[in-house]
Amino acid sequence: MVREGRSLAENVAEDILAMITIDKKFSAGDKLPNENELAARLEVSRTTLREAIRILIAHNVLEIFRGKGTYVKDNRELTMAFGLKELSSFKPDVKDLYEMRLIFEPQSAYYAAKRATDKELERILYYGKLVEEQIINQEDRTDVEQAFHQSIAKATHNEFMNQLMPVLYQAINKGVPLSDSNEEMIRNTLNDHRMIMEFLSARDAEGAKTAMKLHIIHAMRGFGFLED
Repeated sequence: MVREGRSLAENVAEDILAMITIDKKFSAGDKLPNENELAARLEVSRTTLREAIRILIAHNVLEIFRGKGTYVKDNRELTMAFGLKELSSFKPDVKDLYEMRLIFEPQSAYYAAKRATDKELERILYYGKLVEEQIINQEDRTDVEQAFHQSIAKATHNEFMNQLMPVLYQAINKGVPLSDSNEEMIRNTLNDHRMIMEFLSARDAEGAKTAMKLHIIHAMRGFGFLED
């Protein structure tokens, strides 16, 4: 599924950007794979890849050094998740942060179900399953949890939602260590994530919205922010 109103090259540019900002496959100063390898990985022609790279160069994401290759620029805005520096500098308490999640993330799941490209959906499901594995193996899942929710936000194709993510990361950073000591919260997280992924896979927008709302409500109840 290609996002309507966008060219294939624009969608490929979004995929490469996600590889940098969500998957963390490339960092500032890293060289991208050669043209043949990257085109094969993205399953597009070299012509389309070149156009996508031109788009990212124009947006200050990539740069080309003649005779050397294509590199990720040292662009601080990328590491700030597209800005919103003022909001990301706030230090609200956990309850405030989870209320923000309850306001925004269910609708984010709704639009992701409707708008996600196939590659974006694949990325969401990949990180969702990785979260599940890390919970079962009792590993720190903070970074992967962030990637899961960022992948959903990116699939909304709503720039403001993407800019809110640095704020919502604070909730994830604070919430994950607290919830890991609560067996009921861990069970709820596993079940809720599975529901979210099932509805997103089916592109059931209302189902995804409800599942995400329940996920956040379960967490808020576990922390004592909501009464039964």
